[in-house]
Amino acid sequence: MHAPPLVAFAGGACPATAASSSPSPWLASPRAAILAAPARLLRSRRGALRLEAKAAWRAAGGGRGPRVPAKGAVLASYMGAEEVVGPSSLLDEEELISHIRKELDNGKLPADVASNLEELYYNYRNAVLQNGDPNAYEIMLSNMTALFDRVLLDVQNPFTFPPYHKAVREPFDYYMFGQNYIRPLVDFRNSYVGNISLFHDMEEKLHQGHNVVLMSNHQTEADPAIISLLLEKTNPWISENIVYVAGDRVVMDPLCKPFSMGRNLICVYSKKHMNDFPELVEMKRRSNTRSLKEMALLLRGGSQLIWIAPSGGRDRPNPSTGEWYPAPFDSSAVDNMRRLLEHAGVPGHIYPLSLLCYEVMPPPQQVEKEIGEQRVISFHGVGLSVTEEIKYGDITAHTKNADEGRELFTNTLYNSVVNQYDVLKSAIFRDRGAAVSNNVISLSQPWR
Repeated sequence: MHAPPLVAFAGGACPATAASSSPSPWLASPRAAILAAPARLLRSRRGALRLEAKAAWRAAGGGRGPRVPAKGAVLASYMGAEEVVGPSSLLDEEELISHIRKELDNGKLPADVASNLEELYYNYRNAVLQNGDPNAYEIMLSNMTALFDRVLLDVQNPFTFPPYHKAVREPFDYYMFGQNYIRPLVDFRNSYVGNISLFHDMEEKLHQGHNVVLMSNHQTEADPAIISLLLEKTNPWISENIVYVAGDRVVMDPLCKPFSMGRNLICVYSKKHMNDFPELVEMKRRSNTRSLKEMALLLRGGSQLIWIAPSGGRDRPNPSTGEWYPAPFDSSAVDNMRRLLEHAGVPGHIYPLSLLCYEVMPPPQQVEKEIGEQRVISFHGVGLSVTEEIKYGDITAHTKNADEGRELFTNTLYNSVVNQYDVLKSAIFRDRGAAVSNNVISLSQPWR
């Protein structure tokens, strides 16, 4: 989810690395073994990928694959009866692709949406079938059928996001849809949470009516689901009640909208894309002003948990080294969020949060003007960490002026995020696990 700083604050808000780290010890079945497609295949044109993926599947003895109920298994487990516009009969892989093309031919799906859906299907399938779950194929096909239903429904009856959007939980539970879609992409055996006890402390403050802001880096469209998945067993209230400051692209991209509908959002126009179309700049500024007012109202009511990426968008790798690192924070975004929190009239707390999950769904190497990016997907370990709250007064007590204070506070938050990121990287990518914990960051796997 592209989450920029509020534009009213600061004027607005990669290549896929190699496939997952060590292969899963669960890859016993031919169904799981098929799709360890190298990154170059995932990046290839859709037609070449389709032929390669099908050949691999059939070579492994997969045939057409099992048939999955298009409605029953996908929808009944969420909210039950709801009219869906997608396929109503039992589907297998070839039938699902056929339905996508049929809706294209009928004029119900735009060509770019149909093309992106088909490409996403093969990339998602390749990733999910690396996780070793004996039911991975059925889960994958069920999730993709649900996504097809949701995309087709929105194309025919577009959903418009208000400045403050509350997650749609019924009659269709979009939150659980997003959780279940991303879940099979996370290698929980190689995933970690830093300082889980602090999330318990946050939850206690929230229940007391305090506000909490998480100043975070941002890596993938799947960040909200990954945060929720890593906390859902220990802190389900937090998982379901975070409000994300979200950029306009995730409420406009047809493949992203169903996932965004399942999250609580403050919707803003991104600083990075503010001037893409000069004739729309004034409209975007007015919209961001409305979003700013909604944010202030929420905070005045208390008990709000706000996630914001003050960098203005997703992290990207260093072009010369290929190394991923949290993008620098925008001090104006940090300072204006801090002032909103202070003026809310209830106690407020700011925590630095670090995310490492780019392998699951890395962004394009460059910031793109057009909506509808290619989704390169992997099954991989992820990480989430938070450290003690950082208080502005403590950090700026000896600064000479406001500008110096803003920069110092921003750098302190950012440096904490980077330090946590380094620990997560050592745990996940260097196979050191929780042994890299130190006196500031204690890693654990709370789902175990």
